[in-house]
Amino acid sequence: MPYPQITPKQIEQKLQRRFSKDGHLSLSDLPKPTAFKDMDRATARIVKAIHTGEKIMLIGDYDVDGVVSTTLIAMFFERIGVKLDWIIPNRFRDGYGLSPNLIPRIKDYDLVFTVDNGISAIEASIECKKLGIDLIITDHHIVPKTIPEAYAIVDQKQEECNFPYAEVCGAQIAWYLIASLNGVLKAKIDLKAYLGLVSIAIIADMMPLQHINRAMVKAGLQVLNRSELPAIKAFMQRLDKVTLNAEDIGFQIAPVLNSAGRMDDAKWSVEFLLSSNIYDARVRLERLVEFNENRKAMEQKITDEATKQVDINDDIIVVAGEDWHEGVVGIVAARIGRRFEKPCIVLTRGESGDFKGSGRSFHVCNLFKVTTMCRPLLKKFGGHEAAIGLSLDTQNLEQFRQEIQLNYQAQNYSKQLIDPDILGELSFSHINFELVNLLKNFEPYGQGNPRPKFISTNIIIEDVNEMGKEKEHRRFTFSQNRVTQQAVLFKTKEVFHIGQVVSIVYGINENHFNNRVTLQLMLEKVF
Repeated sequence: MPYPQITPKQIEQKLQRRFSKDGHLSLSDLPKPTAFKDMDRATARIVKAIHTGEKIMLIGDYDVDGVVSTTLIAMFFERIGVKLDWIIPNRFRDGYGLSPNLIPRIKDYDLVFTVDNGISAIEASIECKKLGIDLIITDHHIVPKTIPEAYAIVDQKQEECNFPYAEVCGAQIAWYLIASLNGVLKAKIDLKAYLGLVSIAIIADMMPLQHINRAMVKAGLQVLNRSELPAIKAFMQRLDKVTLNAEDIGFQIAPVLNSAGRMDDAKWSVEFLLSSNIYDARVRLERLVEFNENRKAMEQKITDEATKQVDINDDIIVVAGEDWHEGVVGIVAARIGRRFEKPCIVLTRGESGDFKGSGRSFHVCNLFKVTTMCRPLLKKFGGHEAAIGLSLDTQNLEQFRQEIQLNYQAQNYSKQLIDPDILGELSFSHINFELVNLLKNFEPYGQGNPRPKFISTNIIIEDVNEMGKEKEHRRFTFSQNRVTQQAVLFKTKEVFHIGQVVSIVYGINENHFNNRVTLQLMLEKVF
């Protein structure tokens, strides 16, 4: 892999270029709520419902963005003393978002509004209209050709919307709705206090950490680190953390909040975030942690079974199983894709007999485009470049598997795997606390601002030890030209030998242990 040698000065220049378009924004740069099409109309209708005592129902979604969006609105309504009922659809019983399955539970309400869903709820919107229910949709997903019949639609991806940033999540729009209501109602609620939860949603929903997203996450992390919310305190106690960063949210907090929706019902995550005291929060967090442990065990089992089916000659991996848990197939697709460095689609046959599942892209492949060419073979299909969801009849599986390979090949993607997140080849002599402090200046890292990775070659393994209950992790001492560095590699069964000469791909981290701070390389690949 041809990566140029890189110095700390060049690293700084490369990272600075990531912000050449919008620069480093702050909260003062946030657009006003009125920039959203229909925000004023939605606000006025909700205010009318509040003043006239109408019955109001909120419909959320079962991922972290939907859970946080629901929590934010519920918190605000509680603060202003207005009754609000909410539903998080159950992934297994209800399906996604505002669907006809929910109509029996909302038929007696005067006003229904959504967060993080609804822009494709055509059928349910018609039912709401028949029942005389005013429907307000707030969503951030792509607007389809046919839109629902609604009193107001707040979605920044509408053509007539003047909001300047397309890539924001549902919780950000929920926060903007709160800001709009706060102004009209003259409630004088501190909006900044809600940014801690908003930052969790931005990171979990993999929004690019650029423009206002970066500003909101930076401010949100500060709010989280001094938060009095029992749920956040319980998380910090559980993680044994004094401060939280973006990676803590992405790798520790988000999976736990997501696990309830994947394994059982996302309402447990909302109830945890709404906990009014630390005792309830701790008990509710334990339930979520148990869901997450079950999720990880199931994910590992399915990954092992799916890996045995992989045909390494395929350009796009397609694997299918019987009764694999549909709540984790997307994670499995991502794991298999990373391992084989190829796009991957994981399907499971459910009770209906159809196959349904998820796909995750890898490298430059536009998985949405490649799969769209197979649309006649599919029953349901949606997603974006990097992730898809689909279902198909059993008899179409083999034809789908063959056609998607041909579609991929027709794109003439480059076979040379250049990882854009690797900034260059770094000498061990440049790895020090000064470099770490330089990297900190460009935090928070995440989608759209990935944590910098480096490659180093001609590395000697001076020592290697197994870690973990199942001995599934490795700790290394490496050397290069007599400079040594400590490193860890997670989730591997590979055997390494002292004296072996390798190349490594890694990020750089501070390791805080026993009141000592040391540098540690977080390995992605040893080859």
